[in-house]
Amino acid sequence: MSVIGDGLDAAVQKAFTRPAPKSAGAQMRYLVKQLGGTRAVAQMLRVSQRTVERYVKNQIKKPRPDLAARMGREVKQRWQPQVRARARQKAASTGGIIIDTRARMGYTAPIGTTDQDRVRHLTVALPPQYAARLFDAQEQGAGEARLQEIAAEALKDVYFQDGGRRAGSLDEVRFTDIEHLEFDL
Repeated sequence: MSVIGDGLDAAVQKAFTRPAPKSAGAQMRYLVKQLGGTRAVAQMLRVSQRTVERYVKNQIKKPRPDLAARMGREVKQRWQPQVRARARQKAASTGGIIIDTRARMGYTAPIGTTDQDRVRHLTVALPPQYAARLFDAQEQGAGEARLQEIAAEALKDVYFQDGGRRAGSLDEVRFTDIEHLEFDL
């Protein structure tokens, strides 16, 4: 599970203009329409083509939990791609992104300053360039560690150093334990 990646997805999903299909039959029909046939959906979900056809006809209404999770994930990834792209573009060019986190964070700094990790609750508006970096890294398949590095670098610049106005030089800000993380566009 990717905490930051899931948080970015949830922020973008708030921009959706219509809710994604909820029932198994509606989700399966949507996937069939998107992928152009039952065979492609069956291969993607690792079920038989006949099973897909039965969901499409509402002959099966309740999927196994693992199949329901895969179907939901695939529908969310494909739902309203233009709205998703517009929301990402706005955040990356003009709007920025707000991060609300409660995490154990520490930093390395010159000798004589504190670098002790402690739980902090921060709500910080990140500038568009950091939103762009986060979304680009996520699109390129970056792992959780890389996304955390980008978010920590953004917090270092915006919160800990106040855009370079605060005295002192921090070498690195790091997350050691994330209790809560939420993004908003």
